[in-house]
Amino acid sequence: MAGNTFGQIFRVTTWGESHGIAIGATIDGCPAGIPLTPADIQQDMERRRPGKGGATSPRQEPDKVEILSGIFEGLTTGTPLTLIIYNKDAHSKSYDHLKDIFRPGHGDFSYFCKYGIRDHRGGGRASARETAARVAAGAVARKLLQFEGIKVMAYTLALGGIMAENFQAEEIAENRLCCPDKAAAEKMEARIAEVRKEGDTLGGIVEIIATGCPAGLGEPVFNKLDADLAGALMSIGAVKGVEIGAGFAASLMKGSENNDALTPEGFSSNNCGGILAGISNGDAVVSRVAVKPIPSIGKPQKTVNLNNEPVEVMIGGRHDISAIPRIIPVCEAMVCLTLADHFLRQQACELIPDSGE
Repeated sequence: MAGNTFGQIFRVTTWGESHGIAIGATIDGCPAGIPLTPADIQQDMERRRPGKGGATSPRQEPDKVEILSGIFEGLTTGTPLTLIIYNKDAHSKSYDHLKDIFRPGHGDFSYFCKYGIRDHRGGGRASARETAARVAAGAVARKLLQFEGIKVMAYTLALGGIMAENFQAEEIAENRLCCPDKAAAEKMEARIAEVRKEGDTLGGIVEIIATGCPAGLGEPVFNKLDADLAGALMSIGAVKGVEIGAGFAASLMKGSENNDALTPEGFSSNNCGGILAGISNGDAVVSRVAVKPIPSIGKPQKTVNLNNEPVEVMIGGRHDISAIPRIIPVCEAMVCLTLADHFLRQQACELIPDSGE
C-alpha cells in the first residue's frame, strides 16, 4: 500500500491498524536540537483520544506515546524519530458479523475493490484510529513551529447545522466541543443528545488558524501552500471539503470586495486566507473543513455482502456521534505538518552556495 508518507523534507510515515498491536509514525527530516519529551506529544494526544463520553466513542485508549528513536538527552538528533502508541482496548469480536458485509459510508467496498482483501476489524488503515499517529507527529512539527513563533489552533465552527455566531477565544477551552460561542455550544450539546437517541450521527465544520506564519512559504506551481494544505486536510478520512480564506463565499463577491487591500500597516482584510498565488503573505493562514457525519449508525441500512447479495445491516460496537471535537487536533496536526515542511523547504531555498570569491 503506497501513500502512507506525507511531506518532502519533514517526512512523516504512519503505520498500523485500528485493531492491530500498535500504531505509530516515523518522522524523517526533523532538525536536530529541538527539545522534545513524550509529555510534549501527550498533551495533543489527550485532546484526540477516545473514551471521554459525550459525542465520542467509549473506547478506552490511553494513547500513551513512546519515543523509540531520534532523541538523545531530551533533544532531537536529526535522525528518524519513531513514535509508537499501543492499542489497549480494541474489541475485534464486535466486528465479526461484518466480515462479509460492506458497511455503507465506510471504505470497506473501495478497499476491497483495490486490494481484494480488507481488515474488517474497525476498518484497519481506513479507521479514524490512524489519526492518532498523525497527531503524535503533528505535535513534533508544532514544537518546530513554536521556535519560529508560528501557532496553530482550531475550533468548532458548526455542528449538526448549528453555527457559532460569536468568537470568544477563551470559550474554546471552556466547553468540550471547543466552540468559541458559549450559546452555540449549548445548542450543539442538545442536538447531540437528540441525535444520540435516534441512533444517528452528525457532521460539522472546523476552522483552523495559523498565526505568525512568515511570508514566502509555498512552492509554485504544483506545491502551492494552499494546495498542500487542502491535500493534507482532505487526507483526513472524515473531511469532505476544504476552504481557504473566504472559500466558496468568494464566488459571491465582486473583485472589489474580495481583494485584500494593502496598507503600510498590512492587509486590510484576509479573504485570501493568508495565501496569494500559493505563497503565504504574512497574514493569518485560515482554512475550514467540512466534516461528514460518522457512517457507523444505529439504524438499519441497505447494503450488499461479498457475494453481491442485498442485505440489511445495523452497526453496533462503540462509535462517535460526531468526529467533532476529536478531529480538531487532527486538523491542527495536518496544518502543523504542512507548515513545518514548507518552512524547511523555504530554508533550503534561501541557502546560497558560497561562490568562493
